[in-house]
Amino acid sequence: MHLENKDSRLLSAVLEVELRQTSAASVPTSSDPGRLLTVRPTARSYQHSQADPHIPSAGQATGKSPCVPEHAELGSLLMKGSASSRDLCLKEDTPLLWNVSQKKRSQFMPVHHPEFITTEDSWENGLTAWEQRCMLGKEVADMSTLISSEKGDLAGSVHIRVQVSRLGCCVRWMKVTGLFVFVVVCSILFSLYPDQEKFWQLLAVSPLENYSVSLSGHVDSIMLQLELAGPLMAGGPSGTRKEEHIVVVVTQADPMGSRWRRPQQVTHNWTVLLSPRSEHVVVSRTFEIVSREAVSISIQASLQQTRLVPLLLAHQFLGASVEAQVTIAVAILTGVYTLVIFEIVHRTLAAMLGALAALAALAMVGDRPSLTHVVEWIDFETLALLFGMMILVAIFSETGFFDYCAVKAYQLSRGRVWTMIIMLCLIAAILSAFLDNVTTMLLFTPVTIRLCEVLNLDPRQVLIAEVIFTNIGGAATAIGDPPNVIIVSNQELRKMGMDFAGFTVHMFLGICLILLASFPLLRLLYWNKKLYNKEPSEIVELKHEIHVWRLTAQRISPASREETAVRGLLLEKVLALEHLLAQRLHSFHRQISQEDKNWETNIQELQRKHRISDKSLLVKCLMVLGFVISMFFLNSFVPGIHLDLGWIAILGAIWLLILADTHDFEIILHRVEWATLLFFAALFVLMEALAHLHLVEYVGEQTALLIKMVPEDQRLAAAIVLIVWVSALASSLIDNIPFTATMIPVLLNLSQDPDVSLPALPLMYALALGACLGGNGTLIGASANVVCAGIAEQHGYGFSFMEFFRLGFPMMLVSCTIGMCYLLIAHVVVGWN
Repeated sequence: MHLENKDSRLLSAVLEVELRQTSAASVPTSSDPGRLLTVRPTARSYQHSQADPHIPSAGQATGKSPCVPEHAELGSLLMKGSASSRDLCLKEDTPLLWNVSQKKRSQFMPVHHPEFITTEDSWENGLTAWEQRCMLGKEVADMSTLISSEKGDLAGSVHIRVQVSRLGCCVRWMKVTGLFVFVVVCSILFSLYPDQEKFWQLLAVSPLENYSVSLSGHVDSIMLQLELAGPLMAGGPSGTRKEEHIVVVVTQADPMGSRWRRPQQVTHNWTVLLSPRSEHVVVSRTFEIVSREAVSISIQASLQQTRLVPLLLAHQFLGASVEAQVTIAVAILTGVYTLVIFEIVHRTLAAMLGALAALAALAMVGDRPSLTHVVEWIDFETLALLFGMMILVAIFSETGFFDYCAVKAYQLSRGRVWTMIIMLCLIAAILSAFLDNVTTMLLFTPVTIRLCEVLNLDPRQVLIAEVIFTNIGGAATAIGDPPNVIIVSNQELRKMGMDFAGFTVHMFLGICLILLASFPLLRLLYWNKKLYNKEPSEIVELKHEIHVWRLTAQRISPASREETAVRGLLLEKVLALEHLLAQRLHSFHRQISQEDKNWETNIQELQRKHRISDKSLLVKCLMVLGFVISMFFLNSFVPGIHLDLGWIAILGAIWLLILADTHDFEIILHRVEWATLLFFAALFVLMEALAHLHLVEYVGEQTALLIKMVPEDQRLAAAIVLIVWVSALASSLIDNIPFTATMIPVLLNLSQDPDVSLPALPLMYALALGACLGGNGTLIGASANVVCAGIAEQHGYGFSFMEFFRLGFPMMLVSCTIGMCYLLIAHVVVGWN
């Protein structure tokens, strides 16, 4: 059965019934006390009621009771019953009560009027009638009280809805107003301070000649930032003093409060190693200003031979301490995550707001960058790679190849859903080990979405599982994940013996152990997950029927004993249908882990529907895509190819656009995830601005201090544990690409510190493992996560931050724990250093 959606009309009818019943002077009686009311919900568009064996049609009802019209609404029926009590037809053999009249006949005791009691009636009959009259009077009083309470409830519910609507409007107004005020304030602060251009001064030092300069004009400054550029090394000093280095001495007078004591000189020494190669490396350090006196800078060189060392020097005064800048950076990062987690605004807009706030903070502390420098912070190689691959995938999808792959995957899994999911995750992990994980998700996401649509699965859950295993598999090789590429490409690490083969061997073994434990964990986390996107039509109809019966029961006010009985029978019907629904849902969910018995028939039907639509275009796409993937491999091994990954993807997109002969170019551009590209650009600016606020440097320094507190014989184990977890947690909060690039110099300084004396390679393996696996912690932890979410959102299957977090964070914890144990066994127990 189906109820009308016109609740307002039904509500007004019920209210009119209640008002008339309240004003009635006496309880309505019936000419035939044995008859009960026939109540039938409206059946305007729902025709399944005639097939219900428990509810006969009107023609099956016996007796002379007048029948309610089939299209009569329940409200009008109740209104008529209240207006004319003599027309009420109460009978046990009505269609609604026919199936239970024999069981509950004793519950419907006829109510006699006093004038019908004869003198021949016994005392017991008179006593019974008197008791019934007393009970009836009590029911009338209870009915009046109930009607009044229901009126109050209806008025209260309407009042609550109005209040909730007003509260929602108020919250939206506050959100828009607050964000607008925040943007205006940041814009004003950013515009009040000029760009701080760095003026580089060319100088030359030698063992015989020093360089000295005196700086002034820092009345309101708190910190002094010095930058040196030249043939330098990013690492700190080693234990011996035989290596060539330069020493920067910063001196300032600290006037004391007493005039009888001479001012003290505060001196800071900064030692920078010289590189044997002529490389241009920029290093910087921040010094605290203790007074308004002039600051003198002296640069000395310690060389084995007498020669000149050319250097570039730049200085800048800052208006906030390092602790204050770190506090501001943490506040900005917390605000961005609040916007993303609670989905207050889109994640792209949240990243843009965070970047604006970070730039305003830099302007306030006196380090406002110019527009040219802000543009230089963006990693255009990553954006070019994403843009080129999006063009390739957009043209590739026109061939029907993704539908064909979806059908083949279903055929290989033989109808088993979990077998298919494990196969997809394993293939994604293997491909991401040889391709980068961003490219893998660009290729795999359309295939997975089409496959889930064919099998009526929820693509969100499958995509989240795939991107998690993509990040895990990408950590296995030096080219699978951008943090690994950054680590292997570092020249200082190459001098220490790190190469592609050694890095891959160290990481591959640990990733294999992590994969073995991740598949059972994935099944455990998805144990009670609803993988199917839609339910069968019979279950949907059954849920709708339950809703209709329950709504009908709620519309009947228990104003009398008969109406109470009718309402009870309706609720019993609801309970019976809910029991039937539970049985069908149990059998339906049980089919998830079982083999589809008709999978061969489904395969034949799917193969007829989903075929290759354009074989000529498919051949062209396969040729270009094969060339692009081959160039990705050769770029890592052949030194003669001077093309980055971004250039390879752009060239491949141009080639395919020419071969495909696409005239409607705007359709291809509409399929590009512009929101994802803009999110990455804003994220790069945000992370670089936070790095200028010394956030990453502060995290590295605190990690080094914790490691130094550990006893020397346990220092390597403590360093591996700390670096893995700090890298994992930090990469889940900020993108792992800028975090890895900033942490490499910090770890190099830590390994070359004479007070620590740790090997550098195990620290780098811990950084790579933590940064790659930590990307699974949150939605914006890794680039592949954001790419997958953007493509899924374009197809109408976007998943939120919390949906990813519920699965990704437990997987991150378990995988990082296993990887940490592997590194401890390999580098501490075995000594594989």
